[in-house]
Amino acid sequence: MNYSQRLRALREDNDKTQKDIAEILNTTQQYYGQYELGKRSLHIDHLITLCQYYNVSADYILGLKDEPLPIK
Repeated sequence: MNYSQRLRALREDNDKTQKDIAEILNTTQQYYGQYELGKRSLHIDHLITLCQYYNVSADYILGLKDEPLPIK
């Protein structure tokens, strides 16, 4: 699973809209939506924020591991 698919899955599993996550990232829904479509590279500061929000590792979001391994 690539990171765009993982972002969508995490968002849907948490019953959030793209707009909800965009607000957390202090960006627009359109900008965030491009992450999920794979049309925009994920900025490191957004990756860190999403790891903290979902309580998962960066490796999990990036699709490098299948176990979420919560941040301790």
